[in-house]
Amino acid sequence: MNRPRLMAFAVAAALGLSNSAFAVSDQELKDLREQVRQMKLEYEKRIEALERRLQQAEQAAGKAEAAAGKAQETAVQAAVQASSRPVAENALNPGVSLVLNSVYANLSRDPRGFRIDGFVPTMGEIGPPARGLSLGESELVFAANIDPYFRGTLIASVSPDTNGAEIEEGYIQTLSLSNGFTIKAGRFFSGVGYLNQMHAHAWNFADAPLANKVFLGDRLAEDGVQFRWIAPTDLYVDVGLELGRGRKFPGGPDGGRNKNGFGSGVLFAHIGGDIGTGTAWQAGISYLSTSPRNRRFDDPDSTGTNVTNSYNGRSRLWALDGILKWAPNRNPTTTNFKLQGEYFRRREDGDLTYDTLAQSLGTQTGAFASRQSGWYLQGVYQFVRRWRAGYRYDRLNAGTTELGLVASGALAAADFPILSAYNPTRHTVMADWSPSEFSRIRLQFARDKSRLGATDNQVLLQYIMSLGAHGADKF
Repeated sequence: MNRPRLMAFAVAAALGLSNSAFAVSDQELKDLREQVRQMKLEYEKRIEALERRLQQAEQAAGKAEAAAGKAQETAVQAAVQASSRPVAENALNPGVSLVLNSVYANLSRDPRGFRIDGFVPTMGEIGPPARGLSLGESELVFAANIDPYFRGTLIASVSPDTNGAEIEEGYIQTLSLSNGFTIKAGRFFSGVGYLNQMHAHAWNFADAPLANKVFLGDRLAEDGVQFRWIAPTDLYVDVGLELGRGRKFPGGPDGGRNKNGFGSGVLFAHIGGDIGTGTAWQAGISYLSTSPRNRRFDDPDSTGTNVTNSYNGRSRLWALDGILKWAPNRNPTTTNFKLQGEYFRRREDGDLTYDTLAQSLGTQTGAFASRQSGWYLQGVYQFVRRWRAGYRYDRLNAGTTELGLVASGALAAADFPILSAYNPTRHTVMADWSPSEFSRIRLQFARDKSRLGATDNQVLLQYIMSLGAHGADKF
């Protein structure tokens, strides 16, 4: 369009010039109208073009935002998966670690005659180590994320006194279930109580409390499946259910029952939180139910003959646990303190078969019922960097045990050491030095009164060394 002519026409109109001063013909007016129309069309086309470009830009921005969100979600998932892996573990190479354990034992009583009077032998490794130097159980661990959905762990225990290795734990665990749910399947340490879920190298003392020995056979590892839910709350809350074979004491027989379905069940729950800026706590309750069939154990009769007995019936175990941790400003590097305790109460009802192999007075069966309990309380204090000291007190209550064979007069009470009303106790003190998170040397002294009238003074010097990647310890 001829902008100078259009501008001149506008100025002339504004000044009120006469037609004679600025004469415009009809043709010129027609041309001007056409130019105005063309100008409108041109601007409309430009506006439409700008609108199309704006729409395209908005679509591109939306796609970029969606791509960025997806990339961020992928990165978060990768970070979560990576966070569950110990150091030096990746997709192609599983985390591998080895825990070496050795102990020197000086015992005033022969460990080959160790027993806990008033309680059924547990088929577990409940006795102290052999006198002198001995290589303890070494643990070989393989662990890795299988894919975004599952993680696998295998922990083999290698003992110098057995041929080959025993699988302590071997399980898969879900990674991607929502709303705080996880599922574990395979062989794993049961969630009953607190200490039972931890491997021996993570214990604060060289051995398990007496209560864990008599009620769980030292440690209970179950073949089964575990369901756990962690509540989405500021206060820590978890609830779990286990279904297993009942392969170990207090189930039985050793190795598990020959039946379909499940031989044992465990329910557990925990709650925990913080107190101020330096203290954390956790409390738990658990319940173990199993029905042993032909759970055998050896016991000496009144003549000293070792006879084999067996139990059939029900076993119910309740456990309460509590942990309190303190560290200045939540920094445990130099100073920290941990108070820990557990209480167990067991009830069993069924039938006891005496001398199943007819080694002494012949096989006989009668009713059996027992109510027993036990507890321990321990405290461990790190007073300077790398150095800790601790004390633990154990006590068992033999409670009441009733045998139909004795009540009927068929056998004498002396033929059953489990009828003893003795309540075993033990005092234990320890001090350890940890040059790093991978090594620990511990000196421990205990006065063990597990046997009536026989105090065993036990001095243990232990080292624990970890090689390779390993996960974080339990709370």
